[in-house]
Amino acid sequence: MNKAELVDAIASETKLTKADATRALEAFVNATTKALKKGDRVALVGFGSFSVAKRAARIGRNPQTGKAIKIAAKKVAKFKAGTELGKAVNK
Repeated sequence: MNKAELVDAIASETKLTKADATRALEAFVNATTKALKKGDRVALVGFGSFSVAKRAARIGRNPQTGKAIKIAAKKVAKFKAGTELGKAVNK
C-alpha cells in the first residue's frame, strides 16, 4: 500500500474528503517525526510504538572490492508492532 492508497482507505473509512485525509496523514507523519527528532517515543496502544535507537560506528566491507570501510554511528527510527497488530496479521 502506498501513500495514495492509504489516503483513499482513510477517506473511505472515516467519510473524510481525500484532501482532509491527506492533511490528517501528513499531520500524523509530521507529529511523529518531530517527536522522534526530540528523542521521544510514540506509542499507539494496540498498534505499536515508534522509537529512536543509536547504531554504533562499525567497520563494514565494500561488497565489490572487499575493502574495509568505516560506517559512522547514527540514529535510526524503529517500529515495534503491538500485540493486537501481531495477532491480526497472523489470523
